[in-house]
Amino acid sequence: MFNFVTMKKTLLTLLFLALIIADCKAQCAMCKSVVESNIEGGSSIGSGLNDGILYLMVMPYISLGVIAFFWSRYNRRVKS
Repeated sequence: MFNFVTMKKTLLTLLFLALIIADCKAQCAMCKSVVESNIEGGSSIGSGLNDGILYLMVMPYISLGVIAFFWSRYNRRVKS
């Protein structure tokens, strides 16, 4: 089971991540409003900006998946 120090570190990490996520949501709303106003004005910048936002959103998930894959692979080798 978890000891007190590990649980404390986990809770602090989750709190820190929750604070970061709140800032990210606010930024995405700002980008969305800029894109919508550009599209209404007849500009084609909005589609490129939307693609850039999706690209930036996906990269942390891909890197986390790669790290998790190699970590699990390493743990299987150590246990065997």
